[in-house]
Amino acid sequence: MLLRFSRPALHTMERAVTCVTQLPHFSPAFNSAISSRVSLFLKSPRFGFSFHALTQCRTEGRHRLVAGVRSESKEYRKVRRRASKNKEKEKELQLRVEICLEEDLPDDPEILSIAELLRLNVPMAMKLAFDGLKGSGYKTRDTAISDVGGFDSVELSILLCNDEFIRKLNKEWRDEDHATDVLSMSSHIPELKIPILMLGDIVISVETAARQAEERGHTLLDEIRILMVHGLLHLLGFDHEISEEAEVEMEREEEILLKSLDWKGKGLIKSACDAETNSNLNFHQNSSDDELSKDRKKEGSLRFYKPKFRYIFCDMDGTLLNSKSQISSTTVNALREASSRGVKIVIATGKARPAVIDIFKTVDLAGKDGIVSEFSPGVFLQGLLVYGRQGQEIFRSNLDPNVCKEACLYSLESKVPLIAFCEGRCLTLFHDPLVDSLHTIYHEPKAEVMPSVEHLLASAEIQMLLTFRF
Repeated sequence: MLLRFSRPALHTMERAVTCVTQLPHFSPAFNSAISSRVSLFLKSPRFGFSFHALTQCRTEGRHRLVAGVRSESKEYRKVRRRASKNKEKEKELQLRVEICLEEDLPDDPEILSIAELLRLNVPMAMKLAFDGLKGSGYKTRDTAISDVGGFDSVELSILLCNDEFIRKLNKEWRDEDHATDVLSMSSHIPELKIPILMLGDIVISVETAARQAEERGHTLLDEIRILMVHGLLHLLGFDHEISEEAEVEMEREEEILLKSLDWKGKGLIKSACDAETNSNLNFHQNSSDDELSKDRKKEGSLRFYKPKFRYIFCDMDGTLLNSKSQISSTTVNALREASSRGVKIVIATGKARPAVIDIFKTVDLAGKDGIVSEFSPGVFLQGLLVYGRQGQEIFRSNLDPNVCKEACLYSLESKVPLIAFCEGRCLTLFHDPLVDSLHTIYHEPKAEVMPSVEHLLASAEIQMLLTFRF
């Protein structure tokens, strides 16, 4: 069950809801069971925002960290023995990881699946990173954290958020007013002699990660893993920004961790360097390279990219429809992608609503869960009929009956085909191939032949008249 809370008042006290479940083993090094604790809080002391957790259970007391999934591994040991004649059991180091979802992220199955995988992936990356600290020859790493074996437990928080959230943090912590992909914020205080190593927080923007994943040709999960590794190394004292040597060392450690974990993709530093090199060379790919790049991109990788607008108004003829009055497969995919991201497609056209519904039925986009239906908003007949929420009519403009009468009499006298659009009906005075084509080619309702002008005018209110000139 997904719980969602709004931002609380400042006086709100922190509360926690936690539960413990059994998880499967995820590597030979973690042979015993891993307990997963899910915590939910009304306020985060670091961020000042609320988040949503992945489940709920019994109520506990106050807690320091923000909401998320906690994975504890009690099997990773390191490794300081006490000076004693008798052998004592080696210490077991608990790895406590909070996986947090920022409230404004959409409820999408893929992001929830990634959060579940991270609660297994992050402890694995932490173990390998800790192993790499022992006896390492890195010259530029800050050694404030040198031996994790001196602690009883290690705590780390991972927050998945959107661009707006990370932009505010980036402005507050680094005075850079733009979104970024990952931020690391250390909580470790070397002078504080406690048995808990509080590494800090890694904040990852899912929106930026999704764009980078598409550009680099791998999945969103791959990119978030890469960003997590980069952020973890920052918390362990690596900093690629201080010198070229530091960049080389951190890039090398990123590569080692990703390869050891058998995770796809280059390290973040390597990817950024490659992108800069390509930009400086001003290299333009040919059309075949573009097609190859498109094939590498994973469909649906941007589902969490929150759009900056809620509605798209689309015409039919010349926009959604091609020269054959059909919706192409490319347009269909674009409409589905936009709809999957929460964008509402509103049709604004000169066609009648039944015609639009009939066209969308051919590509399986009509009906309650489609783009258009009898209950969806829309603008039809050149704005003369407008429907709002639940398909309720909010505007109608009818033609003057006297004007309609004169047009109908002219049609009969001159044998000029005429069609009267009356909401969802089309009326005419005689059969004609051009009138029929409006139905067979352009999907308008099949015209009903009226026996006289008087019958046509009495049948319904007319919003639009269409005549055919030879």
